[in-house]
Amino acid sequence: MRRISTAERADIWARWRRGEPLRGIARALARRPGAIWCVVKPCGGIAPRPRRRAARALTQTEREEISRGLAQGHGVRALARQLRRPPSTISREIRRHGGRTIYRADAAERRAWQRARRPKPCRLATRPPLRRVVATKLAADWSPQQIAGWLRVTYAHDPTMQVSHETIYRSLFVQSRGVLNEALRRHLRRGTALRRARGATRRDQGHGQIVDAVSIRDRPAEVEDRAVPGHWEGDLVTGAGPSYLATLVERQSRYVLLVKVAGKDTTTVVRALARTVKTLPRGLMASLTWDRGTELAAHRRFTVATDVHVYFCDPQSPWQRGSNENTNGLLRQYFPKGTDLTRFSQRQLNAVARRLNTRPRKTLGYHTPAATLATIVASTD
Repeated sequence: MRRISTAERADIWARWRRGEPLRGIARALARRPGAIWCVVKPCGGIAPRPRRRAARALTQTEREEISRGLAQGHGVRALARQLRRPPSTISREIRRHGGRTIYRADAAERRAWQRARRPKPCRLATRPPLRRVVATKLAADWSPQQIAGWLRVTYAHDPTMQVSHETIYRSLFVQSRGVLNEALRRHLRRGTALRRARGATRRDQGHGQIVDAVSIRDRPAEVEDRAVPGHWEGDLVTGAGPSYLATLVERQSRYVLLVKVAGKDTTTVVRALARTVKTLPRGLMASLTWDRGTELAAHRRFTVATDVHVYFCDPQSPWQRGSNENTNGLLRQYFPKGTDLTRFSQRQLNAVARRLNTRPRKTLGYHTPAATLATIVASTD
């Protein structure tokens, strides 16, 4: 089987960055999917940076001039004047690649290009204390971005204890670096073997009509700009069986509540949500934004029981509940698709919510949802 050329590798990475699947890339290049996998997997799905020749390095054209000059019997100083290079540069080049009688431009160019592969050790490899902190936080289910932000805040005056989230990702996915244990990768939100482009779209789940539904377009402006606390977003997450749990996210603090529900019917869901809302400090939930799922068809009964106004998103518009959609994605780390949610008690769901609520969030200036909500509650007392 013919080797994958440099041009094909560039095409593979361009398609991978656009979010094309392995099989689609294989079809486009008339290759087996396994061949594409062998290109992408060693890099963890992270496209390698394009290689560039250093400004002071000899070019292939200059090496060809050297080879021709040697064949014609020119001396080192004559070649140096012709190429406007120091004689020592020309002398080292000839000596390094076999001497005057053996020197060939193509072979010298190839060896020089291979020898230039000297990857600089990453920051985590050269700073063991930093590496230990990062590994500890990963094991506690913190994301690389949360870790990087927390380090900037916690070690604001110590640059040696700071690292970018991209360096952490690369150390996890590019195992040739040998810096972080590959097992730590399972603590990421989405336990994939490769980093992928965000090219996938979500399809709405055929929702029915809801009587007297109040549109999100009628929601007060103060809810939209998150200026006032007490406005929440919610959704029903489906597991195997099928099984279900409800997620509630406070828009300003991103505080998460997980609610165990026994079924998808609106009576069961509304009863479970109302029971949870009544445990909150009075006035902490003023509104709830839901999608068009019929599990909240009895929204008027919910409003009567809790005094919480319910607004419904437009059809096929999950971004209108962005905080809740993001939270549902985070939950897949704990409840992968196909998980039987009936196996988890409310106590266990509370433990997962506590983990999410005690992680620093970039959107909160790397404060935690729990601390942010506590500040909100204290300010309203």
